[in-house]
Amino acid sequence: MAQLCTFKCVETPALRLGISRCLLGEKCRWDGGHKLDPYLVNTLGQYVEWVDVCPEVELGLGVPRESLRLVGSPDAPRLVTHKTGRDYTDAMQAWARRRLEDLAPLNLHGYVLKKDSPSCGMARVRVYGKGDSPANTGQGLYARELMARFPLMPVEEEGRLHDAGLRENFIERIFVEYRWRKMLAEEPTPGGLVRFHTAHKMTLMAHAPAKYREMGRLVASAGVLAWEQLVAEYNRMLHATLAYLATPAKQSDVLQHLMGFLKRELDAADKQELLDVIADYRAGLTPLVVPLTLLQHHLRRHAVSDWVYEQVYLTPYPKELLLRNHV
Repeated sequence: MAQLCTFKCVETPALRLGISRCLLGEKCRWDGGHKLDPYLVNTLGQYVEWVDVCPEVELGLGVPRESLRLVGSPDAPRLVTHKTGRDYTDAMQAWARRRLEDLAPLNLHGYVLKKDSPSCGMARVRVYGKGDSPANTGQGLYARELMARFPLMPVEEEGRLHDAGLRENFIERIFVEYRWRKMLAEEPTPGGLVRFHTAHKMTLMAHAPAKYREMGRLVASAGVLAWEQLVAEYNRMLHATLAYLATPAKQSDVLQHLMGFLKRELDAADKQELLDVIADYRAGLTPLVVPLTLLQHHLRRHAVSDWVYEQVYLTPYPKELLLRNHV
C-alpha cells in the first residue's frame, strides 16, 4: 500500500500591506464619501494588516474639499484644484517623500492604490491639457513617488483587482514576497536561496518558463557570486518573472509536468481522466481548481518525490481566498 503524503501547508501570516484609506470605508474622499472594497476588507483582510494612507487628508486638506486633478504634461503633471487652480504639486511631492520614509521600516509586502486618483492612481489617470480635454495617460503623484521609492514591491490598484487573473497574480506575489523576506531573515545563505528557489520552481514555470530557466542558472552560481550581488539579482528576477501572468497554457504545462511524477502510479483510466480535465482547463471550460484538485487527490494517494509535495505551487496561499476557482 502506498504511503500517504501531504503537501507543505501554506503559511497564513499577517501580511502587511499599504492601502488607500478610502478603500477601507473611511470617509476621506474629496466629496466626503468612501470607496469601500468588500473583497479587500472582508476576504483578503483576514490575512492582512492594513497600513492606510490618504495623501490628500494627510497633506492637510479637509473633508470635504475642492477636487484635485492633474494638468500639463503626463510625464510631469501638476496637481491643482479643479476650480480655483491652486497648485499642490511641490507640497504633495515633499510630503510623499517624508511619508514613504516613515513607511520604509514597516517593510510592506505590497500596496493597493485607488484607481483614477490624481494622488493615488497607479496608471491611466486623467491629465488635462490645453482645451480641458483629458488624456488617460497619467499617474498619481503619490503613486509615482511610492513606486519609485519601492520599485520591487507588488503594487496594484483596486480597479484592476476586479479582474480574476490580476487579483490572483497580485495575491500570489505578496505571499511570495513574504516567503522571500522570511528566507532572508531566517536563512540568509546560499543553501537557503537554493531551498527557496526549489520550492518555487513550478510557480516560476507557470509565469515565465524562459525566466525560470535563467533564474536556475543564477542560483547555480550560489557560492561563487558575492551574497549581496546574488540576492539583489535574484530578487530583481523574481519580481520580473512573477509580473508575467500565469496563462492557462502555461498552467497546463505545469500540471502535466507534475502529473509526470505519477506515470508509474496511475492506471490508464486515471491518466486519461487527468489529461482530459487539464485539456478542459486549457480550453477555458473549467477553472484551475478542477484539474489541480484531481492532481492533488492522486498525489495524496501515492508516494512520489518529496520535491513535489514541497512545491509552493500546490498551495501558494490560503484556499479560502478562492482565487483558483476563477482563473
